Amino acid sequence: MTDPRPAGRGRMKLAARCRVATEAPAFGMVVFCAILFNAALMGVETYSGLAAEHRLVLQAAENCCLALFTLEMLLRVGACADRPKAFFRDPWNLFDLAVVASAFVPLVRENTTLLRLLRLARVLRTARFLPHLRILLIAVGRSLPGTASFLFVGALVLYVYAMVGWVCFAKSDPGHYGSVGRAMLTLFLLTTLDGLTDAVRAGLQISRLSIVYYASYALLASFVLVNVLIGVVLNSLDEAREMEDEAKRAPAPGTDTDVRARIATARRALDEIEASLPAAAGRPERQLEASHTGS
Repeated sequence: MTDPRPAGRGRMKLAARCRVATEAPAFGMVVFCAILFNAALMGVETYSGLAAEHRLVLQAAENCCLALFTLEMLLRVGACADRPKAFFRDPWNLFDLAVVASAFVPLVRENTTLLRLLRLARVLRTARFLPHLRILLIAVGRSLPGTASFLFVGALVLYVYAMVGWVCFAKSDPGHYGSVGRAMLTLFLLTTLDGLTDAVRAGLQISRLSIVYYASYALLASFVLVNVLIGVVLNSLDEAREMEDEAKRAPAPGTDTDVRARIATARRALDEIEASLPAAAGRPERQLEASHTGS
């Protein structure tokens, strides 16, 4: 979808120059290294003695990283100068802009904890330069609705088995099944099958039917539900790969396809103007002929 107003020559030249800079492999490598360097700085700051000794050096390095990230965002915004809406259609651009711009907000800069969390969010920007990581993040985001349904079903199964465990084992094993909360916690830890052997042995001392209880829970919670979750994630991963492939096939602003589309639009407009010229030119001639015949 094109913008309703064509961009001026100045904006088109600016966008072309910025686009050449942002699409250069060296540009992406420099920004990627800056993100990793910024993450290393955050790790160094966790050592209080080292951070206090080299406080000025670390602060200067952080300011350099911030200046580089700001320059990167300016170039990315400039690359969309001919089509500003295209910049805001990309969710990664919005994420990068929010992370970088937050460092200049006065309330954020004064809050050390919030500022560190936002600086930590810069590490996620490496997904822009790592296609496989970007696909994984998109897959995780698309799997959230299915994961929410899975959590609801899992909580329902956990609650039902916790109530059955409370009825059967509350008197014999109050430490694990004394209340529905303790029973749910016990069964949640058994989902990983860690400690299931000890639980089965303790249950067999109470009743032999406990083997049915634990076996059915392990089969339902540890195998069926976990496989359902894996299926949801794999399905989201396939969708994320398809989205990434479509994004690669889609023409970027300023490409030859986009220029050809503009030329075709201009040609159609010229054809319409040319088609209307003979009709407009024929009207005065008809008026002159009518005046001669009348005289």
